[in-house]
Amino acid sequence: MHGVVTTTEQLTPGMVRIVLGGGDLDRLVMPEATDAYLNAAFRPAGASYDEVFDPQTVRESHPQDPQPARRRYTVRAWDPVACLLTVDFVVHGDSGVAGPWATAARPGDVFVFTGPSGAYRPRPETDWHLLLGDESALPAIAASLESLPPEARAVVRVVCDGPDHEVPLPDRPGIDVGWLHRSGGPEDADLLADAVRGLDFLPGRPFGFVHGEADEIRAVRHHLLHDRGLTRADLSCSPYWRRTMTDEEWRRVKRDFVAAMEAEESQGS
Repeated sequence: MHGVVTTTEQLTPGMVRIVLGGGDLDRLVMPEATDAYLNAAFRPAGASYDEVFDPQTVRESHPQDPQPARRRYTVRAWDPVACLLTVDFVVHGDSGVAGPWATAARPGDVFVFTGPSGAYRPRPETDWHLLLGDESALPAIAASLESLPPEARAVVRVVCDGPDHEVPLPDRPGIDVGWLHRSGGPEDADLLADAVRGLDFLPGRPFGFVHGEADEIRAVRHHLLHDRGLTRADLSCSPYWRRTMTDEEWRRVKRDFVAAMEAEESQGS
């Protein structure tokens, strides 16, 4: 599938919002998930295939061409009436593929993707919701909070680079949002886990949405399972990236990392 950039907005120094329309978005089927994601395909410079392409067809019919770079991005919002798709991109200067594309994107640019897919949506029967992550998890956290009924309770902790990197989140009684600001030192790796260890849990049993940097997610997951008495059925956990690796390096080892994380918890249980 593909959409066409209609507008762009610099939300924070490290996040760009792209709104897509047109293309074949009128055929888009959005899952009932607040962590719905697209598997974007970025055509490299010099490729001989058109800017609107099918990634599978390119793989089969253009084996000698540079293949598109694949990246996953969470859907921030979908307007099924206007057929407008909003995606927020975390950007880090000139590094990576998707960030520079989003920074340079202009109306009329084409965005190719497969999906969307997704698995998480806040459960109405949950006593309260625990939403944890960093900038990469913000689109899903924001969408999840917006889906909650007025009486729902949620605790949110988000790691970011500073006050100017915060984005508006629902502000009402029952939702406790805390921002954790990096200092640039090695202690940043422990910000999220330390904050969760210091939380006074609300009465009842939470469901945890824990997504973001790989080692931070592993530490938080271990704490929730071993120290807070939660089970795997009480958690949605996904490591989106790893601070010691490029996107491509992380894509190559993510499956093994997740398998090792699961095995570690099985041995410790």
